[in-house]
Amino acid sequence: MAIRPILIAGDPRLSAPAVPVTVFDAELAAFVDDLFDTNAAANGAAVAANQVGDPRAVFAYDLTDHGVRHRGHVVNPMIETSEIPETMPDPDDDLEGCLSVPGEWFPTGRADWARVTGVDVHGEPVTVEGTGYLARCLQHETDHLAGRLYLQRLIGRNHRAARRMIRDHGWTEPGRSWLPDGPTRRTVH
Repeated sequence: MAIRPILIAGDPRLSAPAVPVTVFDAELAAFVDDLFDTNAAANGAAVAANQVGDPRAVFAYDLTDHGVRHRGHVVNPMIETSEIPETMPDPDDDLEGCLSVPGEWFPTGRADWARVTGVDVHGEPVTVEGTGYLARCLQHETDHLAGRLYLQRLIGRNHRAARRMIRDHGWTEPGRSWLPDGPTRRTVH
């Protein structure tokens, strides 16, 4: 098990759609363990494979929502959601962050309910369904695997602020990452 560097916005691997997993072996199981370790070290809610430079369609999550812990992984996920709001998100209740956009948070419109179906590392069927924070997480991670950062979902002034932030951080060139090391974040590239 290992903690892997997390790619930062601007890396083209974050915008490439994931490749379906076809081999279910010990290496895949070890990789999912690495995702859990990386997520824990980064104090995240979830991490998708492409965030650590792997093109496979898999994500791991470990979060608490309303006092209930949700922990698991999904390989080759497919998502269904309730209607996604088209209005301006609430600046207090709809804040969203991302390990690939470290230290930044923006109000992001998400559906109130989501269900993800897929398989586990053994190829057995998995279904994860939730509302609130879990629903937001499921949408966020499946977006990653579709090659979308949450920044692409921003509208209005939030979209403009995110574009300025990307420019100000210099996150316009590929190859930047950071290595989660507990509360410390150090840039690798």
